[in-house]
Amino acid sequence: MTTETNKSNSEKKYIVALDQGTTSSRAVVIDHDANIVSISQREFTQIYPKPGWVEHDPMEIWATQSATLIEVLAKEDIPSDHVAGIGITNQRETTIVWEKETGKPIYNAIVWQCRRTADFCTRLKDQEGVEEYIRQNTGLMVDPYFSGTKLKWILDNVEGARERAEKGELLFGTVDTWLVWKMTQGRVHVTDYTNASRTMLF
Repeated sequence: MTTETNKSNSEKKYIVALDQGTTSSRAVVIDHDANIVSISQREFTQIYPKPGWVEHDPMEIWATQSATLIEVLAKEDIPSDHVAGIGITNQRETTIVWEKETGKPIYNAIVWQCRRTADFCTRLKDQEGVEEYIRQNTGLMVDPYFSGTKLKWILDNVEGARERAEKGELLFGTVDTWLVWKMTQGRVHVTDYTNASRTMLF
């Protein structure tokens, strides 16, 4: 009797995978036997301010991802209390900075593909020992691909950003951090090793 009851309860539990990609946001529900139960996907806008520059609207990232989460559960009439956990996979190097108090992004997300910091990366590599120091401490080469120089660009080019960051008024994160912060209504500001290891800061 107890075994059957436990089995019944466990079969009601699902895992939701959020896949926040470069061109779309997806959500997938997986059941107790690792079967895909439901999928939802929404594309979002690609922004190209200049040649070689790529941006996304962080609020559109959130809107599409949260919508797919709602849709994927609604498709199979799955109550939220039957979700045992949520996993996030995402475009890792993409960089977002937002206001700690309001949750408003101070600039668009700078996407991993964006090459706007190429000149700065070249200057870094021209300084003796800098590239090797970064490689030894982060495992990464100096390249615009990673988050570190994108963050610097925002701090240097968005009016008041550096001063506000120094006052503790701003938060930085890759897309996983942004989604968790939004899902927890600003209570949790975290990342994981797989995202942190792509920032050139860790």
